[in-house]
Amino acid sequence: MRLKTSIWVSAYLRRCQSAGVFGAVSRRGAEEAGAVFIKVALMDRTAQLYVPAPQTVYDDSRPFERLFVPASPQPMAEFEVDERLRKELRFDPDAWIVETEDKQGRHFLDLAREQP
Repeated sequence: MRLKTSIWVSAYLRRCQSAGVFGAVSRRGAEEAGAVFIKVALMDRTAQLYVPAPQTVYDDSRPFERLFVPASPQPMAEFEVDERLRKELRFDPDAWIVETEDKQGRHFLDLAREQP
């Protein structure tokens, strides 16, 4: 059984804080199973967005992990990330948005890797 989203987000923010990275929930979604989007502001008016990985990249032996992929290969202008998040919320009003700030772009997520 997958961890409740609210517990996962809380643990993620503690992980960020332990590394000296500021993080906060900018939008609280469904307590039990809302999708999570992570915005990492790079402090230069750009940001990287991490989105839930597609089901096809999940490992069958660990189906309950939360996996993420970058929304783009390079950081985007922060206003573009914010627009993408607004679109996601129109599609999924139960989603969570977590924002962090780190010049180095650290995200502390185990990223999903596309299977060959």
